[in-house]
Amino acid sequence: MDLPDLAPATVVVSAGRPDREQGAPVNPPIVLSSTYVNQGATGTGLLYTRMGTETWVPFEEALGALEGAAHPAVVFGSGMAAVAAALSVVPDRGVLVVPRHAYQVSLGYADDLATRHGVEVRRVDIADTEQVVAALDGADVALIESPTNPMLEVADLPVLLAAARERGVTTIVDNTFATPLVQTPLALGADIVLHSVSKYLAGHSDVVLGACVTNDTDLDARLRAYRTLHGAIAGPFEVWLALRGLRTLALRVERSQRSAAELAARLAAHPAVAEVRHPSLPGDPGHERAAQQMRGFGSVLGVRPVGGAEGADAVVAAVRLWTPATSLGGVESTLERRRRFATESTTVPEDLLRLSVGIEDVDDLWADLAQALDRAS
Repeated sequence: MDLPDLAPATVVVSAGRPDREQGAPVNPPIVLSSTYVNQGATGTGLLYTRMGTETWVPFEEALGALEGAAHPAVVFGSGMAAVAAALSVVPDRGVLVVPRHAYQVSLGYADDLATRHGVEVRRVDIADTEQVVAALDGADVALIESPTNPMLEVADLPVLLAAARERGVTTIVDNTFATPLVQTPLALGADIVLHSVSKYLAGHSDVVLGACVTNDTDLDARLRAYRTLHGAIAGPFEVWLALRGLRTLALRVERSQRSAAELAARLAAHPAVAEVRHPSLPGDPGHERAAQQMRGFGSVLGVRPVGGAEGADAVVAAVRLWTPATSLGGVESTLERRRRFATESTTVPEDLLRLSVGIEDVDDLWADLAQALDRAS
């Protein structure tokens, strides 16, 4: 289906459907086969599922359409498989620019590149545009998160991506937090966009998948070759589940963003809260920038209760509706103290709680948070 003039909320429902023929299914089927009938010359038709399967195609087409890409997305067996594929473009002994705050395993992978391949890793405050632009001089690749995990810093994407292109720096933007409904980095000049599909895209905390999207034909071929050679493939059933979850993305993001903004405002006024980070707040450092380049403010909050790390742990122990769990982007609301992980960046405050707002009733979510804050304080 040709979808150039449809709104993203329509594309997310319409893309990746079977052709409209009499008696055809409305949804694409799952094909559970490791191999295909194929004889004679290779390169004609499907051969072996590590190289490709028709069950990947509808999801890849839908995500590519959402990101406004020239090519379908490339789905991987996990978000980190997608990160590894994207960072495979960093040359040995090259220079990689990364945010000081980002998904901790992505930063760990960057450190691994430094150890095993002699890559120089430059960590920057992604919200400090001058600092980032200076770090791009002589760099090969830049990994950008915006908003960042878990500090919710907002990068000036148009300026940074333009500066990188001027310097010949390949840019990778992790769009997991925002989703393509809130921002489309390819349209701003990014070379590769990556997602942890496990989060908002699939949306139900029941699959582990990743994906990359690009407009560049050579990069697209490289990402697909990486998937095949490294065996970083996704199971057909998981990809089918992700596509089913994707259909409700617009509704889930609309609801969770609205609730997140309401909760941020209420938390900012609560006496047991020392600090709240969410770009929807007028006083948030990323508010103006997010308002200019995003179509919403996201569904993740950063909250620092009074009482330090002990107070934060007490809040987690006291909630009853919110689920204490890592990961984010599901229909259920979750929270966790990020520095409980030894690998989290040391510049993340010890008492920072990361809240992922789901689609429950906002007053119920607030009542649970308020009683937990009251008990903890």
